[in-house]
Amino acid sequence: MGTCTTRLVTSACHRAQSRCRGSPGRAMATLLGANRSGNGGWRRTPERQTTHCSASLKEPPPRGASTSLTKEQLETDIVVIGSGIGGLCAAALLARYGFRVTVCESHYAAGGAAHGFEAQGYSFDAGPSFYAGLSGPATTTNPLKQVLDAVGQSVECVQYKQWVVYTPGGDFPCICDADAYAANIRRMGGVEAERQWHALQARMAPLQAGAALLPAAAIRGDLGIAMTAGARYGPGLIKAGLVANQLTGPFSAVVDQVVTDPWLKTFLDLECFILSGMTAKDTIAAEMAFMFSERNSGHSTIDYPKGGSKAIVAALIRGIEKHGGCVLLRTHVDSIVVEGGRAAGVRLRPKGGSGGQGGPAAGMVLRARKAVVSNASVWDTLKLLPQGAVPEAYRSEGMDTPRTGSFIHLHLGIDAAGLPPDLDIHHLVVNRWGEIEVAGNEPYELWEGLKRGTPEYAALKEERSQCLWQALERIIPDVRQRTEVKLVGTPLTHERYLRRYKGTYGPAISASTGSFPGAGTPLPGLYRCGDSCQPGIGVPAAAASGMIAANTLAPVWSHWQLLDALGL
Repeated sequence: MGTCTTRLVTSACHRAQSRCRGSPGRAMATLLGANRSGNGGWRRTPERQTTHCSASLKEPPPRGASTSLTKEQLETDIVVIGSGIGGLCAAALLARYGFRVTVCESHYAAGGAAHGFEAQGYSFDAGPSFYAGLSGPATTTNPLKQVLDAVGQSVECVQYKQWVVYTPGGDFPCICDADAYAANIRRMGGVEAERQWHALQARMAPLQAGAALLPAAAIRGDLGIAMTAGARYGPGLIKAGLVANQLTGPFSAVVDQVVTDPWLKTFLDLECFILSGMTAKDTIAAEMAFMFSERNSGHSTIDYPKGGSKAIVAALIRGIEKHGGCVLLRTHVDSIVVEGGRAAGVRLRPKGGSGGQGGPAAGMVLRARKAVVSNASVWDTLKLLPQGAVPEAYRSEGMDTPRTGSFIHLHLGIDAAGLPPDLDIHHLVVNRWGEIEVAGNEPYELWEGLKRGTPEYAALKEERSQCLWQALERIIPDVRQRTEVKLVGTPLTHERYLRRYKGTYGPAISASTGSFPGAGTPLPGLYRCGDSCQPGIGVPAAAASGMIAANTLAPVWSHWQLLDALGL
């Protein structure tokens, strides 16, 4: 079976940087859930707690998202394809910049992998379960918080400080504090591991400083960056330039300079994998510099957004609508319209079309005067383009982008009677060290060709979710007896409901051999955001990609004013 790397979420806290992983696939086992009271206790309704999952298409659309398309809305300035975090952040900033923006979402719920839903009396979340920096200071390095601040929205959060790690060598709490973190490394890895950890922190310090000198909000994908970055942050950029090669290279290049301890190396690989879906040799050092900076800031907390990921999505939608934009649900984009050599809009799937949701303007063309921004993955975006719209080499390179595996989700609604009121929220279980990437990814190929709803499909779901049940039993031994609702998400679930190519977690672009592409494409008027673009995978990165796409489309002076408003 291999290594089991399973993160259990015992309340609907939402991960800003990655989903959890589990053997035999990347997996999230979630139990207890989104009813967490302000004082950190459980709110039972009655004696129930709720969990995360991908959903069926039977719920009404959530409040705050449009359900109809007016004649005026059939022509807009910018169409955003997909309402994932990247797409919503792009749309919110574009609306703030003064563009008329329309977001088209195929699902009945906005949010992409971060959407939430109701099922059988329980509230569930899909995807992210760990957030930090949402309730931080007014001047923040968190791109998602920066977008929310820019559009005048906020999310009420409950703060907590730790998660629990179960390893072959013992269990320990990971505390969001630099000294406590180092103490755990000494306890688990020994004195030499702690010494090397401190040496690594010293090596990371200039990278942290360099990464902080240029906020994501200042980046744009055109020559205007000379003003918004160069002129505004010039002296700092000179210092950042001294470590630029290290920031854009693999984290392992920094680790290998000072770390030889086997336990610490493996633990760092695990940290990277949780963040990016890849180990230290493939994870970009800039991502880890951001994480080190957050942990060492002295004021870091982990944030639980009250209401779950849905609360973040709702806040972004409020920001979009506040500035005149709209989000359309059950509105599936069938193709990107190309006219005169540029992206001119999108064609919506006709009513009754395969997989379509029969949205309010199904079968119509939604025209975009200025641009189309795709929040879909690189593979799914290319499938929307007609032949000849982009050079064949660009299409082939994009379709050949390496991808991570998929993942299994186990979502449970359980009877919480008698459980400890201080049960920790996050639990990360590693059964055996070694081959984290292999054990922590669910191969799509195991599921390819299976039909949902068949006995064969049900049997494979039961088989492949067993490691998650076993991991859960380490925290709640009688969890099977407590279970009232059980939902298993598979690669086919993610492919269908999240529109993820082969159910993938995202592109597996190694920092040692390449880099994520920017917002621009060879087709004029077509831009991209999301986890297929810079900076990469994870909620902060997706939010930053949305900022970059929006900034690229905005006039430089408007972009400069935004930075002033954010105090950056």
